Amino acid sequence: MAKAEIGILGGSGLYNMPGLQRVREVRVATPFGKPSDAYVTGVLEGRSVAFLARHGRGHLLMPSEINYRANIYGLKKLGVTRIISVSAVGSLREDMCPLDVVLPSQFLDRTVGRASTFFGGGLVAHIGFSDPVCPIVVDVLEQASKASGVNCHRGGTYVCMEGPAFSTKAESSTYRAWGMDIIGMTNLQEAKLAREAEICYATLAMVTDYDCWHPDHDAVTVTQIIDYLNRNAQNAQTIIRSAVRQMPKERACKCGSALAHAIITDRKKISPRARKKLALLVGKYLK
Repeated sequence: MAKAEIGILGGSGLYNMPGLQRVREVRVATPFGKPSDAYVTGVLEGRSVAFLARHGRGHLLMPSEINYRANIYGLKKLGVTRIISVSAVGSLREDMCPLDVVLPSQFLDRTVGRASTFFGGGLVAHIGFSDPVCPIVVDVLEQASKASGVNCHRGGTYVCMEGPAFSTKAESSTYRAWGMDIIGMTNLQEAKLAREAEICYATLAMVTDYDCWHPDHDAVTVTQIIDYLNRNAQNAQTIIRSAVRQMPKERACKCGSALAHAIITDRKKISPRARKKLALLVGKYLK
């Protein structure tokens, strides 16, 4: 099976990664079902990467239909140690404008009933999640964004809503009153699962609109939104190429040992079935 060190999750508008060399499509089987699509592996800026369109190529999956566990497990199986997650978002702040990049440091979960852990079934673990993104990956993305000439905001909170409908004006105004910064539908589950998989994770949020709170919201047309999506995709590709090139070879963060003190189940009580299912994630801690 092809191996990769950096994973790229593409969101709305980003369904492929131009510039890949030695391209292969890889279907990965997981204990959690099928990922959104085949992983496209190859070499980008001299580094091995795996790209996955989280909604499937052709945008076939709603946010609530995405198999987040399979997507992240598949990246882990491919050897990925860092994930750059590209996401189209709405802005909840006047100064975070369409075509800007935001690198959120926090998430707020407003989803309903999505699977967001690999654990259960007789094996329990509680990861630390106070700081949900990897600061090293964020550093690299910030440098790459600035070098690409894209207006970049570091920090802030990403509200992860259920969708597929966008916010009501009451919801949007409430999130603003809470001090939230951007809103999307996918990244919270990815961030949790990446932490459980001991993979560094960061969001490259590409602003497409002002959500519905803004007084000029009704003046924004579908044509403009599509134009913003396309331009954001071009910016994201430029930033990703730069970030992949700059990414440190070695990891100096704590992401790679997130499970070291997280497993709470008595080792003697863990069933052979649970051990086998989660061996890729916890095997080194159960020897």
